[in-house]
Amino acid sequence: MDPTRIAEAASLLAAARQESGRIDGLPEACRPKSAADAHAIQNAVTALLKDEIRAYKANAPVAGDANSHGLRAPIYAANTRTSPARFPVAEAPQCGVEGEVAFRFRRDLASRATPYSREEVAAAVDACAAIEVVSSRFANPDAMSVHDKLADCISNGGFVFGEIIADWSVLDLTKLKVRLTVNGETVLEHVGGHPIGDPLGVAVAFVEMMRTEKGVKAGQFITCGSCTGVRYLKPGDTCSVNFDGLGGAEVQFTP
Repeated sequence: MDPTRIAEAASLLAAARQESGRIDGLPEACRPKSAADAHAIQNAVTALLKDEIRAYKANAPVAGDANSHGLRAPIYAANTRTSPARFPVAEAPQCGVEGEVAFRFRRDLASRATPYSREEVAAAVDACAAIEVVSSRFANPDAMSVHDKLADCISNGGFVFGEIIADWSVLDLTKLKVRLTVNGETVLEHVGGHPIGDPLGVAVAFVEMMRTEKGVKAGQFITCGSCTGVRYLKPGDTCSVNFDGLGGAEVQFTP
């Protein structure tokens, strides 16, 4: 993708973040046609915002699908909060939430020539319950392509993390019981629910992506996919997610 077009797309998305605004879409010439294009736009947005990347969201490639690739998106310090957290609706007008398992890196995992093993990644992270706040810079995100959404950090509006758990390895993360409540009422309760059944596998895939870029920094989080699906709330609503053995996180959308 032409660097001028990347810069133009990034300028529009960065301005929408800074002004809490929404855009109808990117100009046709600036729309990403691949994951690489979209990641390049993400990087350019990051450079414009000049904000620290505190977390990432990611997904893992589908096993056995040669055309499937891992995807990642930065989450900035301005949008990362400790539970219980408040998000003004102006910052996240869609008021979307997803309950997720997340990890925080204890140490740097630098770029290198050889892959990191699952065991190395597991030894380098603590775990926590988290809520990903979902909100897009596009006025009609459902009308956007996968690559458009990826350029917009996969509709990430924020990240709320709960208590950090060091001894998480005693838990079977594939079979955690999760409960989602809205205004104190349970709206979802089940076991598992992760898209690929393996939150740690997403973290491993993310580290592999970053290994060929700039690596991962100690203190950064990776949130690993929704165990609850996405749910859209209203201004004033309070949502909490709780995973048995892992704890919980809470967010309120303030008018």
